[in-house]
Amino acid sequence: MNIVFMGTPDFSVPTLTALAQGPHTITGVFCQPDKEKGRGKKLQMPPVKEAALALDLPLYQPNSLRNEDTKALLTSLQPDLIVVVAYGKILPTWLLELPKYGCINIHASILPKYRGAAPIHYAILNGDKSTGVTIMQMDEGLDTGDMLKTITTDIHRNETTGELFDRLATLGGDSINSVIEELVAGKLTPIKQDETQATYTQKITKEMGRIDWSDSGKCIVQKILALNPAPGCYTYIKGVRLKVWRGELADLDLCKQLALPSIVDSSQKNGTLVGIGKTGFVVKTKDAYILITEVQPENKKHMSARDFARGHQLTVGTQLGEV
Repeated sequence: MNIVFMGTPDFSVPTLTALAQGPHTITGVFCQPDKEKGRGKKLQMPPVKEAALALDLPLYQPNSLRNEDTKALLTSLQPDLIVVVAYGKILPTWLLELPKYGCINIHASILPKYRGAAPIHYAILNGDKSTGVTIMQMDEGLDTGDMLKTITTDIHRNETTGELFDRLATLGGDSINSVIEELVAGKLTPIKQDETQATYTQKITKEMGRIDWSDSGKCIVQKILALNPAPGCYTYIKGVRLKVWRGELADLDLCKQLALPSIVDSSQKNGTLVGIGKTGFVVKTKDAYILITEVQPENKKHMSARDFARGHQLTVGTQLGEV
């Protein structure tokens, strides 16, 4: 069977690799064009392009899917199935109808929850206990097609978006060949999504990363984890911007060790540094204490929060969040 693969970022690579190792022929790999990145604005290849070249697969990077040249190219590749994983463009109707078995997509959530561009971020941001990938038939909507298979996984304690991203990418790759086999054999029953349960994720922005220490401790920790590795959370300390990469709710043992009251003192200002432990420093929020364990000062590398506290001579009572 001829397969065309369409994907662009790191998340797509495990599925492309699995397809290349499978029994079918990949007649073409499509990804977004190279983009300028960094201060030098050097052209950088998308991860899928790097993978396709390493696998010696035919690669194409059209600027648009909506012209006659691209249509003629895709038609000439005679795909029986098109597999799409985070390609980055809406597929036109003619392309959805081109392959015998249609176009299938791997989406990083259990649909219909978290449609859109940032499903992994929002699963962690909202404190979900589990998530997964949905393999679905594509239609003209945004993540609205019938579901073919869902594979679930628990979200680990203190897991970041980056860590969950890697696990879900692998989960999709591990599943793709068996799903194709079942699809071709007619063993899968497409299931329509419940539109009443659908949610769309908004784009993650840098502005979302500023920590409001008057929020609940749980919400702040979820935000820190959700925005790691990008765009990252931040606060201000002694007027200087500080990125916060890791944090967790302080447990009872740590609170006892630092002689912190079991009930947060509501008269104490939110964002106050209330203790420095062996693995980081502790900050008061509206209803809990947060242990910050990894930070990044402006224009410097990541470091342990403990080292940062020592190097900057932080003391109990230091206020975070004030510019």
